[in-house]
Amino acid sequence: MTLALSKKEIMNEARSAMTINVGKAGVNDNVIEEIKRQLKANQIVKLRFARSVAKDKDDLISNIVENTKSQLIDVRGHVAVIYKKKS
Repeated sequence: MTLALSKKEIMNEARSAMTINVGKAGVNDNVIEEIKRQLKANQIVKLRFARSVAKDKDDLISNIVENTKSQLIDVRGHVAVIYKKKS
């Protein structure tokens, strides 16, 4: 998958992107569907992970990226930015 925008452009747009909080319940089908809706509407979504799930963050991000067919752009602290080009 190639990026339509450069990483720098995506990160600039991510400043105002929709943020989805991932809490202690983790990632379920409803969270995946909401992320898919936001990606379809905005292409870029920020995922903020609660401290209680931070140790599992890498597995959760992999699960989200795989299920939404998106691309991980950046991870900083407890926040990940994912991108999916509009088709």
